[in-house]
Amino acid sequence: MKSEAVVDASVTLGLLAAWAVHDTEELATVPRWVRTRLPDLRERFPRVPEAVWRRLGSVDAREFTTAVAAMAVVVAAAAADGHRTGGRSAVYQTALDAFGLHGVVHLAQAAVLCGYTPGAVTSPLVVIPFTLWARTRLRRAGVLRPTRPRDLVTGLTFATAATAATHALSRRLGHPR
Repeated sequence: MKSEAVVDASVTLGLLAAWAVHDTEELATVPRWVRTRLPDLRERFPRVPEAVWRRLGSVDAREFTTAVAAMAVVVAAAAADGHRTGGRSAVYQTALDAFGLHGVVHLAQAAVLCGYTPGAVTSPLVVIPFTLWARTRLRRAGVLRPTRPRDLVTGLTFATAATAATHALSRRLGHPR
């Protein structure tokens, strides 16, 4: 049986740092990109319901920034739990996997649109390399949980739920009834 090595803070708290670099790109590019690309996207993808386009077009920079700040809390909590548990935390490992899958989604979006999409620069330079490096470090330490296909679904579900919840919170804070 392999003895467990120590997982240092660069692996666990590094998730928050890598996320911050990636989301800085998104903060700098999303509002303008959506404004300029929305007409082309509507034309290119006519089967997408109009309500989706209206919702996407209604997100202003303040609302998006608030959603990113709320996501920072989610990622910070996952990274802190990973640090507290020496990388063993299921929450941390799920968030790490979700982060990596999120990077793959950005690359897929850029490929489908044949051009730049927000997040497409830091995904191959930061998101995916950090995720693979951190998973390697967890594996070497003997604390990486086995990944099964359902874990990928869990990771994508986690990312989707966290994104939806932070955007809902942001919208609620920006537009109280």
